[in-house]
Amino acid sequence: MTEFRIDVPESELEDLRARLRNTRWPERETVDDWTQGVPLAYLRDLCAYWADEYDWRTTQARLHALPQFRTTIDGLGIHFLHVRSPHADALPLVITHGWPGSIVEFLKVIGPLTDPTAHGSAASDAFHVVCPSLPGYGFSDKPARPGWGVERIARAWTVLMARLGYGRYGAQGSDWGTSVSASVGQQDPQHVVGIHLTPPLAPPDPATLDDHTERERAALASLEHSAEWDSGYSLEHATRPQTIGYGLVDSPAALCAWIIEKFWAWTDNDGHLENVLTRDELLDNLMLYWLPRAGASSARLYWESIRQVNEWISGAVTDVVDVPTGCSIFPKELQRPSRRWAEKRFVDIRYWNEPERGGHFAAFEQPELFVDEVRAFFRLVR
Repeated sequence: MTEFRIDVPESELEDLRARLRNTRWPERETVDDWTQGVPLAYLRDLCAYWADEYDWRTTQARLHALPQFRTTIDGLGIHFLHVRSPHADALPLVITHGWPGSIVEFLKVIGPLTDPTAHGSAASDAFHVVCPSLPGYGFSDKPARPGWGVERIARAWTVLMARLGYGRYGAQGSDWGTSVSASVGQQDPQHVVGIHLTPPLAPPDPATLDDHTERERAALASLEHSAEWDSGYSLEHATRPQTIGYGLVDSPAALCAWIIEKFWAWTDNDGHLENVLTRDELLDNLMLYWLPRAGASSARLYWESIRQVNEWISGAVTDVVDVPTGCSIFPKELQRPSRRWAEKRFVDIRYWNEPERGGHFAAFEQPELFVDEVRAFFRLVR
């Protein structure tokens, strides 16, 4: 274990501003909404703010206030936050992000999770939080060879938790973190007390084909819409991550459009992204892709594992998860399986809830609701 600090030279920030100011813009879209992608006016305005007003140093200071480390697991350097609770008997919890997120998603929930008495809850709700950056993301190393898929990442997380001295712990995840956390539970059941997923990935149960509820019909319609209109990024990542990576690493405007479109589509924002996330928050997350040049390396996880994930979403149930599981299904989530579908794969669901608001980035969008959900599940398995 070595302590780690993010130290970005001013020349890097000056280069970013120059690239933003010298962007070659396309013509505007031929529609008056987001159906062709991020509107030109919105993106130009956001990129101008990024170049002229956004202050990375403030975010860097926030990150410096949290204990950060790097360690090598299976030949790869892994960057992670490790924030211990002031309560000695806190439950260790490894939290995993996905794409297009980062550890920035969790900055608003680390305090309430680690120090609940300072945030209106009881000491019995305390966690020691471990928050790693996925391989190829943030300030973790970029794999130089194939093979770093979901299961290998999960195995690395079990090594990380053991290396930190935690013989009993929980796992929480969203997006890629959902699959990683489920695999952590499968690979390390003797140490994992439970997993909390937002959401669980489980396919429709064929036995319910003639008896779908209204909610299940809506979930299927959402999957069909996503497959037709919202999966282009995934297909590109899964088939040609290197090709798209050139643009994402070289052009901050391209990176911004590629990622911000997903935040607009996947958040519960009532039609305007900045209803739930500020410009600074959106750009904080973008910086963890821009600064480490992670456009191609982050996309490669789709090349490694998206076919397996798609099977978990829409194929047959072939691998069950036995550890105690908590499930929180936020209303603007991408996959929203019903409980009877999820129970076919997650055979020990102890907690199920469907909050009234929130989307794919629950900890980022609705930190208080997210913390409530995590606490509610782990109270049952501590």
